[in-house]
Amino acid sequence: MLIYRLYSATRSKLLPSWTSHISDIAKTTTTIRMKHTLTLDKTKPSLYLRLVAETLKESVAFKWDNVTELKVNNVTLHSPEAISRHLARANPQAGLYGNCPLEQAEVDHWIWFGLNKFGHGDFNTSMKYCNEVLSQSSFMVGNKLSLADLSVLSGLKSNHSFNVVLDKGLCGSNLTRWYSFISSISEVQAGVSDMPVQTTARGGKGGEGKKKKAAESGAGGGALKEEGGKFVELPGASKGNVVVRFPPEASGYLHIGHAKAALLNQHYATSFEGKFIMRFDDTNPAKENAEFEKIILEDVEMLKIKGDIFSFTSNHFPAMLDYAVQMINKGLAYVDDTDPAVMKDEREKRQESANRSNSVGVNLEKWGEMVRGTDYGKTCCLRAKIDMASDNGCLRDPTIYRCKDEPHPRTGNKFKVYPTYDFACPIVDSVEGVTHALRTTEYNDRDPQYYWFIDQLGLRRPLILSY
Repeated sequence: MLIYRLYSATRSKLLPSWTSHISDIAKTTTTIRMKHTLTLDKTKPSLYLRLVAETLKESVAFKWDNVTELKVNNVTLHSPEAISRHLARANPQAGLYGNCPLEQAEVDHWIWFGLNKFGHGDFNTSMKYCNEVLSQSSFMVGNKLSLADLSVLSGLKSNHSFNVVLDKGLCGSNLTRWYSFISSISEVQAGVSDMPVQTTARGGKGGEGKKKKAAESGAGGGALKEEGGKFVELPGASKGNVVVRFPPEASGYLHIGHAKAALLNQHYATSFEGKFIMRFDDTNPAKENAEFEKIILEDVEMLKIKGDIFSFTSNHFPAMLDYAVQMINKGLAYVDDTDPAVMKDEREKRQESANRSNSVGVNLEKWGEMVRGTDYGKTCCLRAKIDMASDNGCLRDPTIYRCKDEPHPRTGNKFKVYPTYDFACPIVDSVEGVTHALRTTEYNDRDPQYYWFIDQLGLRRPLILSY
């Protein structure tokens, strides 16, 4: 009883001063939050930490350098786990570290899991596990974005096999839904697009993969040209860090230009021990022919070219429809029912279409007609709203979607609208991890258009190389 009275008396005397002291600490903490500066090693960049920094951009300054570190008073943190946990705890308002001890324990588990389990031989098992966990949830932990989501997303992106598995629909419906949702978050898109030009690694502890910064000329969006008759160096390229592609349309036989493109891409893939994507551009069902696909593959084999990854542009049709709607909602695309001959004349005269100023609601309604393939929808096309006054004709509101009645060789009658090559190519290049897009000089005028789509959609920029 005596001890209790002594405790009560002491507590009553100290409580006011401690309350004041705690208030001072809270004020100081608020000030300190704004002083965190995270440095990331540009030669070994961590996507996970880049996403954390972007998510906490109001409280965390960020810069690229030659070391990964976070200095807190007299302590320097280096590991992704320690850095991310400290930043999340120092900024509880963001809720990145869970809302209770149990959620925090779960977040700790997923931080470790994302940084370690996707770079090893148990990749498929890890994906299956994630798919099961997400069966009744939109997030890895709790009901909002946390370090768990950022770590798992980074781990998946670090494994080169993931895009292939995702395209084939083999990673599970729950994981696919979650991945699409988390990837659509603006902070996540900004963090991913800011990463140095890279390819993701197949394995390696930590799951972050090896990445390399592109040369400034590439980062600025300018295409680099091949020196006549010579193999030029690829900016930003290093061993194991190059992904190229050969995307013929299966509408005819290969010619000498196709052969040069295929051999050139193979040369760079082989020289840098990178990856070669063999992709069929099947965006036009009126021209696609399964027999030509077979013949082209036989010709490529005859040239002793073997792709590391095989894909179709049509694998990405659902995602591209989402991107089209995204552009409409942002006021970057509009549906135009102008007669094709009149439209051609207007583009030559740099005159805007009467439909260019239509509201988002009107465009979405007309887009619905196109998607359903109605009689009216078939008279329309979806155009990107770029610059009708441009000296570059390719930037004068090009068509990015049109209706086609013909069944598609791979998707049948599932779709009524199909993307143009100019719209599909930059999206698929970015999503499939292409680091260097080799294009003939005939595409030079289209290069600014290529990067416009990439930038407006917040996608990673491949580097264009003209030859």
